[in-house]
Amino acid sequence: MKLGKDKVGRFHYALSDVNGIEIENSHDGEPVTYLHGHGNVLSALERELEGAGEGDSLTIELSADEAYGRRREGAVQRVPIKHLSHQGKLRKGSIATVHTDDGHRQVTVVKVGKFNADVDFNHPLAGHDLRFDVEIIEVRDGLAEEIAHGHAHGPGGHHH
Repeated sequence: MKLGKDKVGRFHYALSDVNGIEIENSHDGEPVTYLHGHGNVLSALERELEGAGEGDSLTIELSADEAYGRRREGAVQRVPIKHLSHQGKLRKGSIATVHTDDGHRQVTVVKVGKFNADVDFNHPLAGHDLRFDVEIIEVRDGLAEEIAHGHAHGPGGHHH
């Protein structure tokens, strides 16, 4: 079975910059599980995964524009700390999540005060050309409920 619209794909990946410096990988945890054709992964990554099948390994290079976009100047804003979701102590360089009118956004902490933090709304990987080394673990038909919800369910996917 091949990845295409309404198929659920499970894959492990190693993400690095174009110089080969690893940023993250999924091999020590659950593979990513997503519903193809529903915008659950980067659109350029999804386009490159189209037609791949179980057992396939791919190297996919994305420009910054295809990945998380170019860095925008003036994207730093002051946010009350109580509106930031984060793990561990909040400090400069920490990645946090904030709820916006456009949904949840990852932000990078620039400065921490007593009640507020200055955060950069650029995605932490904005401005970076990226390389994904992907290993397709499984491809299956999406369940009717998954298709209706627009995302995969279960391990590595969305839980209700």
